[in-house]
Amino acid sequence: MASPTRRERDLLGEREVPALALWGIHTLRAVENFPLSGRRAAPALVHAYGLVKQACGRTNRELGALAVREAGAIEAAAAEMAEGKLDEHILVDALQGGAGTSLNMNVNEVLANRALLLLGRGPGDYAVIDPLDHVNLHQSTNDTYPTALKVAAIGRLRALEKSVVELQEAFQNKERALADVVKVGRTEMQDAVLTTLGREMGAYAEAFTRDRWRIYKCEERLRVVNLGGTAIGTGLGAPRAYIFRVVDVLREITGFGLARAENLVEATQNADVFVEVSGMLKACASSLWKVCSDLRLLSSGPSAGLGEIRLPPRQAGSSIMPGKVNPVVPEAVTQAAMQVMANDQAITLAVSSGSLELNPFLPLVADALLGSLELLTAACRLLARECVSGITADARQCQAHVHGGTAALTALVERIGHAASNDLARAVAAGEGSLRELAVRRGLLTAEEYSALTSPGRVNQLGHRGKETE
Repeated sequence: MASPTRRERDLLGEREVPALALWGIHTLRAVENFPLSGRRAAPALVHAYGLVKQACGRTNRELGALAVREAGAIEAAAAEMAEGKLDEHILVDALQGGAGTSLNMNVNEVLANRALLLLGRGPGDYAVIDPLDHVNLHQSTNDTYPTALKVAAIGRLRALEKSVVELQEAFQNKERALADVVKVGRTEMQDAVLTTLGREMGAYAEAFTRDRWRIYKCEERLRVVNLGGTAIGTGLGAPRAYIFRVVDVLREITGFGLARAENLVEATQNADVFVEVSGMLKACASSLWKVCSDLRLLSSGPSAGLGEIRLPPRQAGSSIMPGKVNPVVPEAVTQAAMQVMANDQAITLAVSSGSLELNPFLPLVADALLGSLELLTAACRLLARECVSGITADARQCQAHVHGGTAALTALVERIGHAASNDLARAVAAGEGSLRELAVRRGLLTAEEYSALTSPGRVNQLGHRGKETE
């Protein structure tokens, strides 16, 4: 037996939709037209759209443009959408033509029909609450979609900042825990001078401190919105009182420091702010990639590699090689960083392809930007909790590298000079003994002097004090 349906009409004609569906004909056509990514619009964007529609409905109610009862139902439905309670009814693909019109109409239809249910009416009773005439009153996709995207991005940026702070603090903890483990520092993949594992970890922490600051500053770039500008920023079809009030209401609802753009036409035309924000996310991704590469290298082997640190074992590493444990967390995080960089390129291309008064490719911008934010948030949290927090030092291996190679020579030069240091380097290379053994045997240093010159305090010292203060 066929399920009951209701008949809805749009510009192109009539279609049957399920009688109890909260979505309608516009959503049906969009689902048919855009079977692209197989992913629905990002939940964060949908929730932010609920906040935007709530602000628009409240503003229209306060100005008397909507009846109190109907406006109240629309606002209540929009609040439910903001809380994620209506996610299952948003069906449109993340990638769509029309600059996001399909998502806006899916949202309008769901809010209209949910509001009708709250009033005791059935879905499709649009004479009471209509998706366009009531829910979308004084709005356009062209001002609500980019505003919802900015609201969603601000919320996700705040979550990302917390995740970056967690990673930063994890490295700071390791900086303290590994402060006394002297090791070989390397430049261009070659032995260079002595340092400590603590100092390496502290450098990683500092990199993420910068990322935290960049992410914090991103919110300033996103706080200016074009809500109220309607189609192209001229406010066509909206009363001046609405245009000057609606962003204030949205600011009250979200708690974000939102402001109406001084030039609504410009703010509707141009989306370069998303490229700027994505660039800062790419910087964070580059930090993650570099640090994860270092962690993999420092933990390599462990017997036939550097093996200076041990990462917490998370799973067996091979289906054929017994005892193998791979650095799976840094590998996964590196892939997330790669995807963020790819997303940045997509955002750059989409924003550059805007034309005249509007950018039709904002759905790609939204999908890529929110995707990057989600990926980075998860990646930083994963790296902090499942990898960095469990890093331990192989002090014996670090010590073997220090005394079995020539990197410590730089620490000795100030005492024994370059000529003696070069002789020691040749002797170590010839297999005559370790650097420590040779320096003591040749009477260049006592064992105590050698230990002092290669101690954690000395190798971490910023320059030497000079002979006159020795």
